[in-house]
Formats: sequence, C-alpha cells, structure tokens
Amino acid sequence: MSPEQVGNPIIQFLPFIAIFLIFYFLVIKPEKNKQKQKKEEVANLKKNDQIVTIGGIHGTVINVKDDAFGVRVDDNVKVEIDKDAVARVKQKG
Repeated sequence: MSPEQVGNPIIQFLPFIAIFLIFYFLVIKPEKNKQKQKKEEVANLKKNDQIVTIGGIHGTVINVKDDAFGVRVDDNVKVEIDKDAVARVKQKG
C-alpha cells in the first residue's frame, strides 16, 4: 500500500465504535437497569409480601433474614428460600 491509500485509523474503527454504542444502549444498559430494579425490589421485601420464586412457587414472606426469606406456601407449609431465588414480587403486603 502506498502512503496515500492508508487512512486515519480512527476513521477505520468508527463503524465498530458506532455498532458497540448502539449495542450498549439497546441491550446492555436496559438489562443493567432491570437487574438494579429487581435487586432493589428484593431488598425492600417485607413480611406479608407475596412473591413468586424462579421455580414457580407462589408464597407469602413471613420472615426476612440477611440472605434468605421464610416463605409460607400453604397452611402449615413453610420453606426458606435464598434471596436470589425470587423471580418477582406479586403483591406488596
């Protein structure tokens, strides 16, 4: 290649930078916002809030610990689940 054919390296990478920025704003940033919102939702759970676990179990929070919840699934049926196992909050107490 002659020196006249060599372009500015920044201009050569401009399409890749543009694609990354579009990908970031359409995929990565919204996903981070969802994760942050879910983390706040789980951190603010209190007694009598209704939840659904990632396994599909519906229950009511009866006990909040540092890293787990006590959940009442049915009459006389109580389970302890990890905070990461909460898929969504169905209804606030």
